[in-house]
Amino acid sequence: MAEPHARAQERMGGGEPIHLPPWAVVTATRVGHIARVVALVETWAAARAVGAVETDRWRRAALLHDALRDAEPGVLARYAPQGTWPAQLWHGPAAAGAARADGERDPGVLDALTYHSIGYASWDDAGRMLYLADWLEPGRSHERALLDTLAERVPHDPAGALREVAARRIGWVIHRHRPLARETWEFWNSLAAAGSSSPA
Repeated sequence: MAEPHARAQERMGGGEPIHLPPWAVVTATRVGHIARVVALVETWAAARAVGAVETDRWRRAALLHDALRDAEPGVLARYAPQGTWPAQLWHGPAAAGAARADGERDPGVLDALTYHSIGYASWDDAGRMLYLADWLEPGRSHERALLDTLAERVPHDPAGALREVAARRIGWVIHRHRPLARETWEFWNSLAAAGSSSPA
């Protein structure tokens, strides 16, 4: 059962416990996923020595990205319009709306939350790291060895790892004959263009 006030906490790898905001609606399973995503972005931030301010941005995005994943449509509608996205993607814009109402003002963090399920060409590193960690977190069992290899690659080749993960995530959507959001193909085109201009 989802917890409307996010009482659940989980400590991963000896790190700090996660504390979700009162507006979060999550199951215990979801809390575990969120905690693993937070731990992964913190690991990458340390490996890349990005500093405390940037680490905190990545952590906030990771902490809040699925904070409304288990909420009913009426709760989601309270925080964000659903537009034309499929219902399973509403939680991203809703989490951004709730975070904004709760005082979050960082545009990069809000963009990370809004588009974390579909990609966004104008992301800064908060969005990129969240997109990667959401897919690569160690709780996902499918192709675990490959995901571990990609996760290890992120600190020294974030752009290459991002292209690889995006290709797999977008390919999964195409394989199931689902439509791609405009933001998704713009995201992919930006990654492909950047990759084609990189030295061989």
